[in-house]
Amino acid sequence: MRLITDDGEQLGIMSISDALRVAQGRTSDLIEIVPNATPPVCKIMDFGKYRYEQAKREKIQKKHQHVTLVKEVRFHPNTDTHDFDFKTRHAREFILEGNKVKATVVFKGREITYQDQGKELLERFTEVMSDIAKMEQEPKMEGRQMVSYFVPEKGKKKSLEATKPTTEE
Repeated sequence: MRLITDDGEQLGIMSISDALRVAQGRTSDLIEIVPNATPPVCKIMDFGKYRYEQAKREKIQKKHQHVTLVKEVRFHPNTDTHDFDFKTRHAREFILEGNKVKATVVFKGREITYQDQGKELLERFTEVMSDIAKMEQEPKMEGRQMVSYFVPEKGKKKSLEATKPTTEE
């Protein structure tokens, strides 16, 4: 097997018993790194330290991951202009944070007969959101709700952030 020290120095090709003897002389562990290579590659290092550093790297990678959430904005077929604008503003913030937005029109009671108003409301919502988001799913009925999904559009979001004025005092 090919033997490497923990600081990357190559000790050459030797038998397993010789490699174990060298590892014991350095009070370290012999770890097989690449078993499928010819000859297999082993490294002399402290296994506890190796596992600790590996866990630390994984923790840092987890920290830098962005989890996409689905935020919901609910409307009714007769939602007023101010309420529509207020909810749309929140949806824009959600999109700029990188989350998906689920736009829902909820029909209560006899409002179910006004599905065309719900569709118009979602079309208006789509127009307002078109500069930073794209529609992932066309409006469709799910029981007594009309649902549509929106996802951030990468190129448009960055250009919008670049033109955003910065307030410095």
